[in-house]
Amino acid sequence: MSKVVVALSMSLDGFIAGPHDGPRNPLGDGGGRLFDWWTAGTERIGPDDRFKPPARSRAVVMEMFRCGAIITGRRTFDIANGWGGHHPAGVPFFLLTHNPPNRHVGPGTGGTVVTDGITSALAQARAVAGERDIAVSAADVAQQFLGAGLLDEIHVNLVPILLGAGVRLFANLDSLPIRLECTRVVESDGVTHLRYRVLK
Repeated sequence: MSKVVVALSMSLDGFIAGPHDGPRNPLGDGGGRLFDWWTAGTERIGPDDRFKPPARSRAVVMEMFRCGAIITGRRTFDIANGWGGHHPAGVPFFLLTHNPPNRHVGPGTGGTVVTDGITSALAQARAVAGERDIAVSAADVAQQFLGAGLLDEIHVNLVPILLGAGVRLFANLDSLPIRLECTRVVESDGVTHLRYRVLK
């Protein structure tokens, strides 16, 4: 069965975006540096020329692009302007929201609105992902999956920067402590890739 995975770039002090993030400042103040490693190489990986990670990060990035579906939240969707209706990973995405947007989801796009919670989103994502993993791509959604015991792995792309404030990946967790097992460490240029299995 496919795994449910969150894989995000994070500052050393735990933020996946800097302060004052929003549609006009998608990664917040200073948050763009979290993704400098994505363009630090010379060889393209993925659907377009934006993704050129350093050589030691290539295997990690290739795994990320092999996911079969993405589950995201409304805030991330709005900040990304709905990816124009087609996620950069090139797979279907499921938008968790109680307030469906009027564009970039539905027929003709890769997006499906889910209004009845994370269990329904997961079932729909599994139906299209097959044996491939399901990526959770928003901090709040990842926290919900982690709290519900539905997250299998956490992949942190740790960037050596301190942002001081912003969007925390591991906030609002009521079911602490959550035990993890480190299964991989990959040191690369401007980033250290850490993989953890969630112990259940």
